[in-house]
Amino acid sequence: MARFPSNRNRARPGQKRRSRQRPGASAEASVPTERKAEATRVTQVELGNGSMTVQQLSDTLDIDVARTVKQLMRRGVMASVNDVIDFETAVRVAQDLGYKVVRKKQPVTRKTKKTVAGKNLVARPPVVTVMGHVDHGKTTLLDTIRNTNVTAREVGAITQHIGAYQSIVDDRRITFLDTPGHRAFTAMRARGAHATDIVVLVVAADDGVMPQTREAIDHAKAAGVPIVVAINKIDKPEADIERTKRQLVEAGLVIEEWGGDVVCVPLSAKNGEGVPDLLENLFLVADVAELKADPTGPSEGTVVEARLDKLRGSLATLLVQKGTLRLGDAVVAGSTWGKIKAMFDDRGQRIASAGPSTPVEVLGLSGVPLAGEPFFVTADDKIARSTAEERQQVARPSQMSLSSLSSQIGEGQIKALSIVLKTDVQGSIEPIRTSLERLGTEEARPKIVLAASGAVTENDVLLAAAHKGIVIAFNTKTAPGAEQVAEQEGVAIQRYDIIYRLEEDIEAALAGLLKPAFVETLAGRAEVRAIFPGGKQGKVAGAIVREGRVWKGAWKVRVVRGGEVINEPQIVSIRRFKDSVNEVAAGLECGIGLVPFGDTQVGDIIELYRREKTS
Repeated sequence: MARFPSNRNRARPGQKRRSRQRPGASAEASVPTERKAEATRVTQVELGNGSMTVQQLSDTLDIDVARTVKQLMRRGVMASVNDVIDFETAVRVAQDLGYKVVRKKQPVTRKTKKTVAGKNLVARPPVVTVMGHVDHGKTTLLDTIRNTNVTAREVGAITQHIGAYQSIVDDRRITFLDTPGHRAFTAMRARGAHATDIVVLVVAADDGVMPQTREAIDHAKAAGVPIVVAINKIDKPEADIERTKRQLVEAGLVIEEWGGDVVCVPLSAKNGEGVPDLLENLFLVADVAELKADPTGPSEGTVVEARLDKLRGSLATLLVQKGTLRLGDAVVAGSTWGKIKAMFDDRGQRIASAGPSTPVEVLGLSGVPLAGEPFFVTADDKIARSTAEERQQVARPSQMSLSSLSSQIGEGQIKALSIVLKTDVQGSIEPIRTSLERLGTEEARPKIVLAASGAVTENDVLLAAAHKGIVIAFNTKTAPGAEQVAEQEGVAIQRYDIIYRLEEDIEAALAGLLKPAFVETLAGRAEVRAIFPGGKQGKVAGAIVREGRVWKGAWKVRVVRGGEVINEPQIVSIRRFKDSVNEVAAGLECGIGLVPFGDTQVGDIIELYRREKTS
């Protein structure tokens, strides 16, 4: 982006330029008020020995939280107001802002720790996410636990599915996040949310471990969340429990009866057999974790999902994690804000308050926040609004490219390069994995968090974002929507077709010596539906815009077929019906004039993109 000189000191038309300093005025008088305040502020500050939130650090330094967030971004740390940072990071940020840090002397004894940490803490219900392959019985299991059919209950009801619900089993509460699989689970982690205490992995005994099962295992392991396996459909004649257990071991999950630490419960979600055992084991895992929260004070938590209702406006499902959320509270959720006008439980009943581990649907936010974004209560709506506006200014993540991660490795800020590896065929995974793992140094090592064949998906991008890593696409294409998610989350997709080039780049990145690279930003994608004669131009591609927008004179254009670029033309004309237009948005059909038209065929994809040099 071009930068232009500031107009601050230029005289307006018809106005004389002010003199730099009045005769006789001291130099001190010309210093801006903000700088004077900083100059008189005490530069020595005491920080505790433990971690703290970004808000707590800002309060300690007596500065605006946006300045703290920006300074963290300069250091490559993407953190929001309520995210926790370690002591060393807090010290570096304080020093960057001109403070001399003194470590607060605080005798730490077992008794002191218990008194401070145990203040107002009470046991809270566990939060469980159910994951697994499609058609393996996730929804049926959830319905059985609720002892009711979701569809039957919702017929004629005012409220729709809110993405989370709470059940009572033997006078104990348990919260289930009924979200669209591991995509939402990983979206939460990508934005720093730690909403899940336990993952239930549902595997069908007649089908065994499938690709989405392995993907769910990788995502749950990457989150460090305890996994409880539910082997479902044991009532089917073709069910093979022992084979399923062997496949789980091959996928990296060793169950307890085979010497591992993963709880495994055979069950039938259809007839209820084994479901009480599953619930009992979930409570046992929760008891071992000693899940507690403070129900007093202002509420904090995570956005589970949100949508825009035509009649009622923005509706957001919030999972309360700390404090108690009440009607009338002023809330900041991501970069949106508002006052809680109405609050509903998972049955659609109006409630006045919600404590820790309770999911609620709220009405009153100014917009639709993203899943996984944090929410918190402020003193009043003015503070909520100003905080949300500050978050909007720093909400866009910085690009996590290979070269930027390389510079962070060179500066010693990170010790591992997280990689999501996708290849064209299964046989390419092991050779590439072996060659990458051989490149590790004492300073930094590659960490492959997922290796699988197939196109790069939105889930892959979100997993890389959760690990602050990159996606490597070796000889494979990108699924629709993944490019836009990558741009939204600030994740780079590195494409390779030759192993030694991949090795060279990773080796240079681990050494902190990688030169700036180019990152592609996708702006639009259109699918060719028909080919028409186009007069002087020869041919015109009749297309529908699938993503983004298509416009005349775009930066760069390519025609892709089967993952391969077959032409790099220019867009010289766009027509909607009989009218010539400059731009067409997603969901609309149009005629696109390409020069050269080349061998463009029906089914080809026209992509508009730009290449930017990364720092």
